Parts: sequence; C-alpha cells; structure tokens
Amino acid sequence: MAGTPQPGLLLVSVFCVALAGTWLARRYALWRRLLDEPGARRSHAIATPRGGGIAIVAAMLLALGFAACWWPQLRALLAGGSAGLLLVASVGWVDDHRPLSPWLRLGVHGIAALLLGAAVWQSGAGIWFACSAALLAVGLVNVWNFMDGIDGIATSQAMLVAVAAACLAPSAGALCLALATVAACAGFLPFNAPRARIFLGDVGSGALGYLLAILFALSGLDDPVRVWLLTLPMAAFLVDAALTLASRMLRGERWWTPHVQHCYQQCVQQGRSHVAVSVGYLVWALLSLGLMLLLMESAITTIMGGIVSWYALSAAIWFHLRARHRRRVASSGKSRND
Repeated sequence: MAGTPQPGLLLVSVFCVALAGTWLARRYALWRRLLDEPGARRSHAIATPRGGGIAIVAAMLLALGFAACWWPQLRALLAGGSAGLLLVASVGWVDDHRPLSPWLRLGVHGIAALLLGAAVWQSGAGIWFACSAALLAVGLVNVWNFMDGIDGIATSQAMLVAVAAACLAPSAGALCLALATVAACAGFLPFNAPRARIFLGDVGSGALGYLLAILFALSGLDDPVRVWLLTLPMAAFLVDAALTLASRMLRGERWWTPHVQHCYQQCVQQGRSHVAVSVGYLVWALLSLGLMLLLMESAITTIMGGIVSWYALSAAIWFHLRARHRRRVASSGKSRND
C-alpha cells in the first residue's frame, strides 16, 4: 500500500480506525471514570465520557504516514505536522486525565506551531507564510478547544473546513489528507451527535484545530494568498471565539477559565437544543463555503474584500445575538422580581 497511492483504501481505513477507536476510547473512559460532569460552566445535563478524539488522532497519523510515503515532495511538511500533532494530542490527553496549567498547554501548542512553521518554510514557502501557518496553528488549536462545548459542533465544523480544503487542494496529497480528515471526523461523529456518548476531550479538540492548520499549510504551498479563502468556513468559530474572548478580557475576567459565554452556549441556555444550534453553525459554514467557491477564481483584491466583508457580517450577527441574549436575561430577571 505504501508504494502506489491508494487513497480510496486509505479513506476507508481512516474511517474504520476512527469509528472503532472511538468505541474503544469510550470503553476506556468509562473504565477510568474520565467523565465531564454537568455544572454551571457546562452545557450538558448528564455525565459524559471524554477523550474520544484520540481516535481521530490515531486515524490521521495513519493518513499522514502513508501520504508521506506516497508524495515525497510533501514529506518535510507532513513530518513536522505529524510531530506537532503528536505534541498537541499528548498534552491534551494528559489534560483529559488530570488538569494541567493552561500556560503549560499553551507553551506546548507554541512548540507544535513552530514545528509546523519550520516544516512549511523547509518545504519552500516564504517566511511570512510559514509564520502565518504557525500563528494560525496556535489560534485554531485553542479556538476548537473553546468552541467544543455542545454535541457535534466542533467535529461538524472541522468536517466543513476540511471539505473546503479539498476544494482548494493544489495537489493529490493535499486532497487526500483533506478527505482523510473528513473521514476521520465521520468515524467519530456518530458517537458525538445528535446526542453525545463521548466528547472529543482536549486531545481531540486541539488535534482538530491543528489538523486544520496542516490543511491550510498544504493548500497554501503553491498560492499563499488565495489560500486565505479557507478562513471563510472558519468564520463562525473564529468570530465567536475571538469576540467572546475579547469581551471577557475587557471585563477583567479570568478569560482562560471555563465558561458558558460563547454565543452557541447562550443559544443553548435560551432553550435551543444542541442539534439545532450545531445545525445553525453548520448552515453558516455552508454559506461560507458557497462564498468561497464563488470567489475562488476572482482577483486577489476581490477575495480579500469578500473575506473582510464576510467577517464583518459574522461579527454583526454575533453582536445581534449577544444583545438579544442580554435582553432575554434582563426580561427573565424582571419577571422573577415581579
């Protein structure tokens, strides 16, 4: 299998490894009592096992290994990406077993990002794109960790971004790994939606963010400007994470601690189901993907204008939903006082 590319067989293998691995991870988590308990800073109502994302990591390491054998020109980038993925997954796996300092985790994420950036630069990309890939890796690892709070949302969003990466893929290797990410997520998702029987855990949420950074790097080797179209399907997650983080910092809160202030969490607090909220974010990602496809052949100035406009619209929707949530909370408090 390692001599001649057989992407179809690899995709089936990745799906099966993720599916069987998630089942095993759930049994392990129940045995070790690795459970996320309900609480004021949680959006679920029953104790649920965590750490299922280790199956996605195992499946994608398999895919990265075979891709490095099949496409030697990508070997440096895939080696650096695999090493970084192992670092991110390892610190997340440990954190799923016993809480670690957020600064230690961030330090490991930074090292993993530097590995990816160095691998991108060694693959022939410019230094500015290598630095961009490294910074994006740190950002996406933490954004996917922040946004993994309700059933199905983080995995389904990662699948859509991977589909977008497949549409932008400049090579057979990049296309194969984008589709492998879709397959790995598809193997995990039945255990996480519509009702979660296991969560990704830090091992899975961080790994998904890092995998998307690898796909970004692969897609931008030939065109490091047009690849920013890939940030369009990320808009819902990036805007919600960034604006929520900024608002908490401005209020002087301990922004690195768990909370339920993200827009998707507030929608659940208002009585909407996890499925409805996850589907809502999925619809926005699909619209973003449609815009990406429309802009793919456009001039660079049009692409950048479209990205900025879409993010401005996403931010406006965030502020609208935030204001509506505040009004509902205020109205509820007034009703109780009456």
